[in-house]
Amino acid sequence: MIQAAFCVQSRPVLCGLDRRGTPLIGGSGVCRLRRRGGLSIRPDRGARVLCCLKVEFQVRRRHSPFLDSALLPGGNDLTSHEWKAVPDIWRSSAEKYGDRVALVDPYHDPPSQLTYKQLEQEILNFSEGLRVAGVIPDEKLALFADNSCRWLVADQGIMATGAINVVRGTRSSDEELMQIYNHSDSVALVVDSPQFFNRLAESFIPRVDVRFVVLLWGEKSSLNSKSIKDIPLYDYREIIKLGQESRDALLQSCKEGQHYSFETINSEDVATVMYTSGTSGMPKGVLLTHRNLLHQIENLWDIVPAEPGDRFLSMLPSWHSYERAAEYFTFTHGIEQVYTNVRYLKEDLQRYQPHYLVSVPLVYETLYSSIHKQIYASSAARKFIALTLIKISLLYMEAKRIYEGKVLTKSPIQPSFFAAMIDWLWARIISTLLLPLHYLGKKLVYNKIHSAIGISKAGLSGGGSLAMYIDRFFEAIGVKVQNGYGLTETSPVLAVRHPALNVLGTVGHPLKYTEIKIVDIESGKVLPNGSKGTVKAKGPQVMKGYYKNPSATNAALDEDGWFNTGDIGWLVPSHARGRSRNCGGMLVLEGRVKDTIVLSTGENVEPAELEEAALRSSLIQQIVVIGQDQRRLGALVVPNKDEVSAAARMRAIDDDATDLSKDKMMNLLYDEIRTWTSGCTFQIGPILILDEPFTIENGLMTPTMKVRRDKVAERYREQITKLYK
Repeated sequence: MIQAAFCVQSRPVLCGLDRRGTPLIGGSGVCRLRRRGGLSIRPDRGARVLCCLKVEFQVRRRHSPFLDSALLPGGNDLTSHEWKAVPDIWRSSAEKYGDRVALVDPYHDPPSQLTYKQLEQEILNFSEGLRVAGVIPDEKLALFADNSCRWLVADQGIMATGAINVVRGTRSSDEELMQIYNHSDSVALVVDSPQFFNRLAESFIPRVDVRFVVLLWGEKSSLNSKSIKDIPLYDYREIIKLGQESRDALLQSCKEGQHYSFETINSEDVATVMYTSGTSGMPKGVLLTHRNLLHQIENLWDIVPAEPGDRFLSMLPSWHSYERAAEYFTFTHGIEQVYTNVRYLKEDLQRYQPHYLVSVPLVYETLYSSIHKQIYASSAARKFIALTLIKISLLYMEAKRIYEGKVLTKSPIQPSFFAAMIDWLWARIISTLLLPLHYLGKKLVYNKIHSAIGISKAGLSGGGSLAMYIDRFFEAIGVKVQNGYGLTETSPVLAVRHPALNVLGTVGHPLKYTEIKIVDIESGKVLPNGSKGTVKAKGPQVMKGYYKNPSATNAALDEDGWFNTGDIGWLVPSHARGRSRNCGGMLVLEGRVKDTIVLSTGENVEPAELEEAALRSSLIQQIVVIGQDQRRLGALVVPNKDEVSAAARMRAIDDDATDLSKDKMMNLLYDEIRTWTSGCTFQIGPILILDEPFTIENGLMTPTMKVRRDKVAERYREQITKLYK
């Protein structure tokens, strides 16, 4: 243990104390004492340094005002609603929900379950352990790990020191992780597991400056010792123990009347650097402040009225802004969060029966496909009954939306009173006639689906476009899916559908204190409701800027604080009557500006509509529409080979469907695409069949499961050129 006794001309500011109350310079000789002139002391490992300094040395400490109020003068006068920093929420939650279970993490070793009191203490101890290890305010620590309870502790522990975490998951490439680490000026590394660290050992560690490493899971003995060399290494329990000893000593010295001068975190301080998904090139480092994130925490309850004891199933990467904001918010309401993953999702939905599921559209598409596969695998009679009842429920819900005033329109002209009354009356009659059959569907089919997937209150969808057929299906079977919208740069939520106004096809109204406007793509002129253009947003959740990238910041944020989202959309006109009377002001998205395909004819095409329609086919696993500067559209298609073979056998195209020729597969897929996209404005011409799917591993998808269109176009450039020739 390194110890130092020192005094300064003002009150002492300490890095930490050991169990006897002796001030600490830092564990393992890594903490530095600095003064304005740049002098630093780095004692050798195990050295015992005793000194009395009359110069202006200060080891800076910064604390979360409410979380760490026990150490701050007058801190106990704060109330639970005076949050200045994100970690402040944990003291509030511990006071309200102390012995309630906060976290269940069944698939890590060891399996973990923490109450709110225990979670608060873990965060406090981890935070103090980092100070002992030498972390000072405003430094950046890279947190490269996946979803787990210890990720949350590390994330909040770093924030509570006044340092800034730089987050990413283990599925990112080594090259991307190294770029993020170096670009962010990170000084230390918090990693998921020995397996992940050993992967980085040769390609990453020798090329970066790492002051120390913290291992969240597993044993240090499993690490590649050659790559560690002189880098101090801590496992999770060691950091917790260091923090607990130092914190106990600090609290004891406070009780004995000794007072210290500590800085406090300000709401305008940067909390985290989150790198964008990189769908159009190198990820940019988004600077999010505590104020940005607190806006989400304080304003999402109107949309997701979580109650103490509600169970949430967590499977998205915690470093993704959508999952992250959802977790912070829900923990302030005493919920229980269960960690799962893709492998165990189906089993855990049935086992834990969550009240809420926070996920991306791909998960709801997977659930939709799984439900339909089970229906089609049943007997002919059961399949006929189930599909017929679902069709009836779809018609019932369509009529219900009409008389409830939840049908979208772009027209600013509202119908006459007489026309609106006739429309309402007709929809009422149709829905009344279909209601008994809809209830029959609930009894015979939908209740069984509910018991298999839970989601008794709502599924929350974000991070991508939710296909309309998915939206309509879950509405028909009685599973509420609330679609929302946002970006990493907006912390992330800008708009989301309210549970009482869950209008399909929209992403709902803007969140509290959030403004949204639609501007012309070329001129920037503000457009009236019903007109399509670029979506711009303004509010407390909008980022501070991009790290070390002023040109990108200036391009995204104007001088009045409006953020250019790069998305194309429109706001629904307000009507006092008619089938759209409850939709006014809601936001509808239609694609990304950068994804727009401009044909040689001058026509602009949003590929999302065509891709969404084509993906309804069970024969198509993935599709990317192409055609920039061409006369007609084309598509790159990854087929679902098992389904294609089965379809070929059913249609008697080939007796031996395992040997299906490329030409026959091409014809089958083309017919399928033409069938499913027949209702779209544009049609797809030539297609290119790909054997390799788009994945994170091959660099064609982002870690958030979005296709990297630029990478796809680059990889298949030659084949695309031949396709159009």
